[in-house]
This record gives sequence, structure tokens and C-alpha cells, in this order.
Amino acid sequence: MVTSDNTSSRPPVSARSTPPRDQVVVITGASSGIGHATALAFARRGARLVLAARDTDTLAPVVAACREAGAAAALAVPTDVTDAEAVGKLAQAALGAHGQIDVWINGVGVGAVGRFDETPLAAHRRVVEANLIGHLHGAHAALRHFRERGRGTLINLISIGGWVPAPYAAAYTASKFGLRGLSQALRAEVFDLPKVHVCDVAPTFVDSPGLSHGANYTGSNIRPPIPMVDPRRVARSIVALVDRPRAITWVGAAAAPGRLAQAIAPQWLGGAMQRLTRWALRRAQPAPRTDGNLFAPSQGTQIDGGQRQANQHALGTVVAAGVLGLAIGIWAGGRRKPARHPVE
Repeated sequence: MVTSDNTSSRPPVSARSTPPRDQVVVITGASSGIGHATALAFARRGARLVLAARDTDTLAPVVAACREAGAAAALAVPTDVTDAEAVGKLAQAALGAHGQIDVWINGVGVGAVGRFDETPLAAHRRVVEANLIGHLHGAHAALRHFRERGRGTLINLISIGGWVPAPYAAAYTASKFGLRGLSQALRAEVFDLPKVHVCDVAPTFVDSPGLSHGANYTGSNIRPPIPMVDPRRVARSIVALVDRPRAITWVGAAAAPGRLAQAIAPQWLGGAMQRLTRWALRRAQPAPRTDGNLFAPSQGTQIDGGQRQANQHALGTVVAAGVLGLAIGIWAGGRRKPARHPVE
């Protein structure tokens, strides 16, 4: 299920005055997962691609695959998005090669899973730097050009984590909540520019290599016991925003129930998620504690994480349990009597 919520009263105006084959699309985090899938999706439209990730070797096969898929051009620009100067050079490389940028996709996303006080502070900081500050750097470079040109689409990958906090991923949650605020503020700033758009894509759990590439301080193998979204489905939603921009695009069946539960019974939802996560970690196989790709680039270029098949039959169970649990939580909350305070 893909749903959307256009939070602006401004009617959507397509930024696509440039034919798809001539569009210049910058994608950060392009070496694997959603970024890789998105690069291929735009390549099949014949776009001119500027692809960024930290490692040249992982970008090279993605560039080759995009050219084979039909991209009019594909350029690799190794970039660490936590470095503002490097992101500025990425924008200059795109402008130098093509003279314009039509779409900028902030696709970098890293995570550190572990109890907050057992996760190194350096890991927490790095997650926020990549997921929030890195997006801020990209937005700054893109919107300066879009404002001068009078058109352009900025797309931020937020995830449902910007609305529903995740226990054992506190820095990730903080970065996504912050990114949600950044996007809302930027949408307000460009309200008077009808052909400049700031769009958010918020998928639920995605079957990308992100979990295996990310930092893990739990001592357990991480395999979410919930249905997972195909990264290609997220990529199609991203591409669709170029033709029909909108504020928020949700991807995944659990997005609506999750937001509803957070709005109605946040304490109950937090407790339920904490218990589910602890249960999954206790059942998991042991795994070494690792910094993952926080401080060094991942080497894989896969789109899939390989966990979707294991979870494909879980949807009915999860949805049914979620609805039942939400109903019980709301019922219990409604029946709980307020504490009596003595009259002073």
C-alpha cells in the first residue's frame, strides 16, 4: 500500500518541464539498497545521473548497470555527505557536467542498533551526522540552485522512523524526527516557488542491506520479525514524485497503523515495540558487536537484504496483532482512572 499526504495547500505543480531523458538526477547513498534501486529506476527513464557514495569501487558497478539500463549519462562522484565541502563539490560536479540539476535525492541512511547507554556516543553522533546533517548539506546545495533556476525537486528519505520512535535505535529515531522537521521548514520556505518541491518518502522496514551493513551493539543477529518492503517499490515511489510532487509518500502496510497507534497510545506502542524487539533479540543467533559502515564504507552493492522471503507470511499475523493490541491499549487507557490528588 502506498498512501500520501500532501500537507501543503498549494496545488501540486509538476517540476518536470525537462523531458525524462534530459533530467539531471543527483542521488546520494547510491551504492546499495534503495539508492541503487532508485538509480536504476531513473536510468530506465533515460535520465542523466550523478551518483554519490563514499567508495569509488562500490559506485563503479552501479554506474555500469545504470548505463546498461538506459541512462543518458552516469557519473560517479565519491562523497561523504557529513562533509559539507564534499557535498558542495558534488553539486558542482553535476552542474559542471550537465549545467543543471532537476532532482536531488538525499538517500543516505545509516543506523546503530543497541541499547542507548550501551552504544558508543561516537556511534550515536555518526548516525545523526549522516542521516540529518548529511541531508541538510544536500538540501542546502540543491535548494540554492533550485531557487536560482526557479524549479527543482528535493526528495528526502525519512522512513516511518520520523513518526514512530524505535527502541534500541535512539540516534536513528532522533535523526529521522529531526529530518522530518527540516523538511517541513523547507517546504514552508519554498511555498512561494510553485515549481520547487520538497518531498519526503517514508517507508516502513525495507529489505535492503542496511541492517547487515549497519552498526550492531546488541550481540545478536538482527532479523526484524515483521514484513519488509522491496527497495524497488520505494524507488518507484521516488520516481513518481518527479511527475507528481507531494509532501509525504508513505510506503508499506504498517505505516498507517503505526502512525495511528503513536498518535492515540504512544506509551503503549513504545512498550509493545520494546517487548517485541527484546523478544526477537533473545531468539536470534549470536553476532559480533560491530561499528558496521558508520566509519568506513560498505563494500556491497546489493539492492536486497535477503530477509523478505523469511518474513513474507508474517503480514496477516502482524496486522491482526497490531490492531488487536491497539484496541486493547486504547480500551485500557480509557478505563484507567485518573489519580486522585488531595485538596489543598
